[in-house]
Order: sequence, then C-alpha cells, then structure tokens
Amino acid sequence: MIAETAAKMRAQLGAFSGRLSAGLRKPARRFVGEALYGIAARGSVKLTEIGRALEEPIPLIKTETRLSRNLGRCELASVGDAVLAEGAHRIGKRTLLVLDLSDIAKPYAEKMEHIARVRDGSEGTIADGYWLAHVVGVENTDNAIVPLYAALWSQKAPDFVSENVEVLTAIRTVAAAAPGRGVWVVDRGGDRGEIYAPLIEEGHTFVIRNKGDRHLLVGHSPTGRTKAETEALAQSCPMHFATHIVREERGQEVAYRLDYGFRPVRLTAHPHTKLWLVVAKGLGEKPLMLLTNIEMKRNRKTLWWVVSAYLTRWRIEETIRFIKQSYDLEDIRVLTYRRLRNMVVLVNAVAFFTAVVIGTRTRLEILATHLITASKRLFGIPDFRYYAIADGIREVCARSPRKIAKPPDAIPQLAFGFT
Repeated sequence: MIAETAAKMRAQLGAFSGRLSAGLRKPARRFVGEALYGIAARGSVKLTEIGRALEEPIPLIKTETRLSRNLGRCELASVGDAVLAEGAHRIGKRTLLVLDLSDIAKPYAEKMEHIARVRDGSEGTIADGYWLAHVVGVENTDNAIVPLYAALWSQKAPDFVSENVEVLTAIRTVAAAAPGRGVWVVDRGGDRGEIYAPLIEEGHTFVIRNKGDRHLLVGHSPTGRTKAETEALAQSCPMHFATHIVREERGQEVAYRLDYGFRPVRLTAHPHTKLWLVVAKGLGEKPLMLLTNIEMKRNRKTLWWVVSAYLTRWRIEETIRFIKQSYDLEDIRVLTYRRLRNMVVLVNAVAFFTAVVIGTRTRLEILATHLITASKRLFGIPDFRYYAIADGIREVCARSPRKIAKPPDAIPQLAFGFT
C-alpha cells in the first residue's frame, strides 16, 4: 500500500512539475522536477538532502554540484509565474488575498550574498537575514489555502529600491494574474500612503489594519475637512453589533465578546475617495481598526464580513509557519542571491502542491495515517492538516524510496484523483 501511494504521489508531482517547467530547456525541466521532489521527500531545502532523495548511483557531491549549478538559472523565476497561473483560477471576486511580510534570520551566515539586517519575528530581535513576501489566497472563514506568491529580497541587493516597491510588486503581480478579483488583506505594515495610493488608483479592493496614529477626514462630504486621529475615531465609533467568539491561546479556548461598528472616513491625500473605518473592540486593550473601501452599511452580515476577513488573516500566519517549518526554509544554505530567491520560489511551489494539488484535488484518505482533520471553527487555530500532508509525503517517500523519473518531453495532464 505504501509503495502504491508513493508511486501515485510521485506521478502527481511529476505532472505538476512538468506544467510548471513547460517551456524551459530540458536540463532546467529536469532540475525543477528533481528539486520539487527532493524538497517534498526530505522536508528540507539543503542541497545535500535533496540529493539524497534522488538516490543517484554517483557520489553525492556530484549530485549536489549539479543541483547547485542548476539552482542558479535565471529562468527559474518563471516557476513562480506558473504557480500563480495554476492558482489564479481559484481567486474569486471576494477571495481574500493575504499579504504577509516576514523574514529568514541567518545570524551566522556571514558569506551569504547581500545579507542584511532584518527583524527576526520569532525572536523579536534584529539579526542578519533576508525579507520575505508571501501572498496566500483563502476564502473568508475557510481553512483551504492557495499559496500564490513568494519572494525573497535584501535591501543590500543592487536592484533593491524600497520595501514599498517589493510590496507593490507582489500586489501587482498577483492582480495581473486575477484582474478585478480578490480582496487584499494587509496587516499594519500596509498602513502607508505609498501603499494606499496605488491600491486606490488601480482599483483594488482592500482591508488594511491601521496603527491608530493616522489622521483621517471624518465623513464622506467632499467639502468636510474635519480631521481626527484614527484611534480617537475608533474609541468614539458607535458599536452597532456584538458577538461572542472563541480563540485558542496556548492550547486553551478563550471566549471573547466582540463589539463592532464603522464610521465613514476619507484619507487626507484622497479626499474624494469614500472609505470606511471598521472598528472591533474586545480583542485587546486597543480597538482593532480596519480601513476598507468595501461599502459599509448598518448591516450585520456586511460589517461582519470585513471583521472576519481580518481575523482570517491571523489564521494565515500559520500558513507562513507551515511553509517555513515543513521545508526547513530557515536552514537554507546556498550562498548566492539568485539561488536564494530561486529556492524560495521552489519551496512555494512545493507548498502549493501540498495544499492545493494534494490537499484539495485528491481523496485525502490515501494519506489517512498521516492526516489530521482541519477544524471548521472560525476563530480557533485549526489542526493544521497541511503539516500532516507534508509529513505524509515524507514518510511514504522514506518507506518506499525510488528515484524520480526524468520529465517526459510531452507533459502529462494531471489526474484529479487516485483510483
């Protein structure tokens, strides 16, 4: 049974890698298939581990050297575009497009190219490393994720302009693949005039958490010039509705009463654009402040949709941890900047395969001994089934080792289920 499961998983992965690498030259196509398989089979981005998964009848150092050489190919950036194209049809009008900025801390990696200072989110300190931007698609209140975009950058790289440019590149790249669809959900890092301006001017729908110190124009009258600080507006905001929610904190269920309401506002730099400040109280000392261009009415369903969209974003933080931990991304050891960026693209492709190709297209019982059931409760952190799927892939590959086949010239079509 394990051998059969492993063979079917490899067939799925082979077809997937074939689609992602279509159009590349044969050596590059072969490398994409080997890299995706090795990352998935060993749960590691280290080239030695990927090489071991391939089980080639040659010295491991020769396999590692070939992998390193191919990882430096500039054309591998197209794999990220192919992943986005695979996921774009899953983005609907109201699909949440969660933009998350994180980091890879490499405090002892002095020889890595363009290494720079980052804020280590896990330790809360400043360390050497690289920045990451992820975009994940998810339906509001749902658990199924679609990893759409991933990019690594360093402020010391010669082509670096600014963090705002990196953020806008992520937004514009995904938006070009799904024009007119999706709602951008961004944490407080998106509360910048440099981000609001293109979002408004380019017609994107958004929900952005505010820091509280921004001054907004009160009301929607184009002649109204009354300004107030966001937090002051939030404190005086009428709370139209209330509900009770449950969150899991340190393994314990904690109940909260959540009061929520909204106020019509405008940005001082965009006085003719109608916006709404959605406020939720009860999750902390300060109210949750969300600025959106989704039209608000005194309607529980409409208002709750925006609040729950941001709360869904909190769950997506677990997705980023899944990608980092399941494939040991922070243990990345390649030295050149291009190889670092290419590896992040490949890891995102493996995450897409795990979460979408296996997670939603096949009967999950094929990995039944390795899966857990995802919780459908809205505000708890669910048992994260993607960890289990990733573990299951590693286990069946370990128990039924077999060298991945070379990609065929004719790319096979993906079968949507196991028989």
